[in-house]
Amino acid sequence: MPNKLKRLVTVYLSSVALAALLSACSSSPSEQRYGMSNDKAPDSAPELDHIENPIPRFEPYSRQGNRDYTVRGKNYQVWRDIEQHEVEGEASWYGKKFHGHLTSNGEIYDMYSMSAAHKNLPLPSYVEVTNLSNNKTVIVRVNDRGPFHQKRIIDLSYAAAYKLDMLKSGTAKVKVKLLRFDNENSAAEPQPGAQQYYVQLLASKNQQVLEQHQQQLKAEGLSTQLVTENGWQKLRLGPYYDVLSAEKYLANMRKGPYKDAYIINLKAN
Repeated sequence: MPNKLKRLVTVYLSSVALAALLSACSSSPSEQRYGMSNDKAPDSAPELDHIENPIPRFEPYSRQGNRDYTVRGKNYQVWRDIEQHEVEGEASWYGKKFHGHLTSNGEIYDMYSMSAAHKNLPLPSYVEVTNLSNNKTVIVRVNDRGPFHQKRIIDLSYAAAYKLDMLKSGTAKVKVKLLRFDNENSAAEPQPGAQQYYVQLLASKNQQVLEQHQQQLKAEGLSTQLVTENGWQKLRLGPYYDVLSAEKYLANMRKGPYKDAYIINLKAN
């Protein structure tokens, strides 16, 4: 190839590369991160009627998701010590654009889960959301930040918006109520049919011995139950509403005097 032609090809390719670089730099950060500039519903959503509300429970606050922060030049403060929160306002929902990406809590956003984003509540939190136009209510787990819109108080997952019948309208006037727990032995009233997990520690016909164990465990701040079945007294820890919490306490109990402890799974009445 003649030298002149080589120089022309080199200049052309350099111009193309520069144009591509400038085009990439001109894209907004959200477009580069999420792959689309505007949010939308999934192209083909699965059936969502079977999805149940999460069971509210104590969870330690995330280190990652509870720092004060700034978005678009506005400062936001996390309500770390909030005791009560009940407010009415406008809710929106978010879907496909954010699906599969990290939430502010460091989890993966799943638009088919019952979750939400809030500007100030500690992460994670549980809230009850009621659509005031139809009185439909859901419970969602708050694990993300937003919506960064002045008039909106909460951003719901696609599934939660489906349950509240607000997908078509896009927004709805709602009431948001915080469900708060003081420690890991507190729990909300379980829904009928919800799974409950217990750590069975001891079984004996000597109730006095079991009561001594129970008092010692209570002094350590643990939630216990003493039940009678077929003439036997049974000492249990719980209830827990997810198996991971039960497994954590099982491991701790087996390190001590309860080597034969095991998990049992019951349903709430």
